[in-house]
Amino acid sequence: MDQGVDAVVVGAGIAGLTAAALLAHEGLQVELLEAHGQSGGCAGTFRRGPYVFDVGATQVAGLEPGGSHARIFRHLGLDLPAATPLDPGCVVHLGDGSRPVSLWRNPQRWREERSRQFPGSEAFWQLCSRIHAANWSFAGRDPVLPPRSPWDLARLLGALGPGNLATSLLLGATVADLLRLCGCSGDLRLRRFLDLQLRLYSQEPADRTAALYGATVLAMAQEPHGLWHLHGSMQNLSTALEQALSAAGGRIRLRHRVEHLQRHGGRWRVQGHRQGDGRGPVPFHCEAADVVLAIPPQGLPALLGAEALPGSYRARLTGLPDPSGALVLYAAVDRRALPQDCPGHLQTDWPDPGPLFLSVSQPGDGRAPEGQATVIASVFTPARPWFGLEPGAYRAAKREALDGIQRGVAQLLGLAPADWRHVELATPRGFARWTGRPFGFVGGLGQRPGSFGPFGLASRTPLEGLWLCGDAIHPGEGTAGVSLSALMACRQLLARRGRNLVLGGTPATAAPRRERELSGASEEAGA
Repeated sequence: MDQGVDAVVVGAGIAGLTAAALLAHEGLQVELLEAHGQSGGCAGTFRRGPYVFDVGATQVAGLEPGGSHARIFRHLGLDLPAATPLDPGCVVHLGDGSRPVSLWRNPQRWREERSRQFPGSEAFWQLCSRIHAANWSFAGRDPVLPPRSPWDLARLLGALGPGNLATSLLLGATVADLLRLCGCSGDLRLRRFLDLQLRLYSQEPADRTAALYGATVLAMAQEPHGLWHLHGSMQNLSTALEQALSAAGGRIRLRHRVEHLQRHGGRWRVQGHRQGDGRGPVPFHCEAADVVLAIPPQGLPALLGAEALPGSYRARLTGLPDPSGALVLYAAVDRRALPQDCPGHLQTDWPDPGPLFLSVSQPGDGRAPEGQATVIASVFTPARPWFGLEPGAYRAAKREALDGIQRGVAQLLGLAPADWRHVELATPRGFARWTGRPFGFVGGLGQRPGSFGPFGLASRTPLEGLWLCGDAIHPGEGTAGVSLSALMACRQLLARRGRNLVLGGTPATAAPRRERELSGASEEAGA
């Protein structure tokens, strides 16, 4: 594989698949290289006998009209995968013996729920709602953040509206600051709820989550947005994007591990090994004008070599804080043992090994045989310590973590020992093997005031023709977020070639691709 192409995309998670499909759809010759034997990354799927387990991500945002997946899929001519809106989006048990908090999809029902659960907090929720409205309008105009060129800056300024100018006063604030501003900082139960929810989406509690980011993720479970449960598995999202890539003439090459990038003669040389057919690794290389890396940026120094990176950029990459790792229980149980009307997603403030997030399969969704259900329970953990354990210590730590998570799940769902049909645990070591991510990191950089949005890591690197996307790039984690990061990188790449990439908005306002090209639509036309 030594031919030259227009663009090589490295990493076939949702970000990489989206970037490759978008570029191929615009007529570029694209190679998508993935070290694993299947696509999907942290949003992939695996089987254990009759059970289908989502590796990491278990719910999807952005399928509603105007949402990121909806806009991108419409642009690519794809039907959205079958999905059911989650109502409630999650049921949160605060561990204090009180009634759990249900994140209802209907805004009025959610307003009544939070009024009962957190009396006197409505000023906080209304402030979050106003921030979210400004953020949503801003995001719909496809800004580039953070800007690293005049073109980027023009796209950013063109996306700003009056609401963004007002909320910019909160750029340095945290969600905990919003609580204080609204007189709610003394509500410890509300604070515990926020800490649990924000940790899922920003990797940080309320006092370290940027206010402008946190206000939006706290509103994503309600209409007109919402969270969704895919039928079959999360892999359906990847499969659809693979089909779009193939239909546009692009290629995905699985079991191709990229190990070195080198800039030479105005092009990038991509080298690595592919897994041969029983003959061991086989070297490969190819050349491209542009490379899009849909991998954690912590891996960039190793790919390029320290001498190829500008000193300040190298220092920033090597100084990035570690994202979290995860411990994940993959289990199957008898459905009759579950609580009646068991919600699809639950969260509990469990003490050891930590707060748990549960996803329970629904009848007929293709994840378990009739009469059974899969249960996935995850908890964040520091990743690096798991790689320094000797074999015996590793087995003991894994057993202890499994026991702790299983006890938490059993207590929350009322399960008896005889109800379990399958049980296994993944640690950061397993995620490192599956995803190829350093130390099995499962998230981005954390959405703190000093590292989100305008202060984050840019998709445009200092090296010509090298671009980043994924959960470490604005707007952050989740399949919807990484899709927008891929869109941003593709717009920059194509603009460097003198071309515009413009997505339509909702189905009612999106124009066909050919019509947009003939009308000379501007970069800011998408809404």
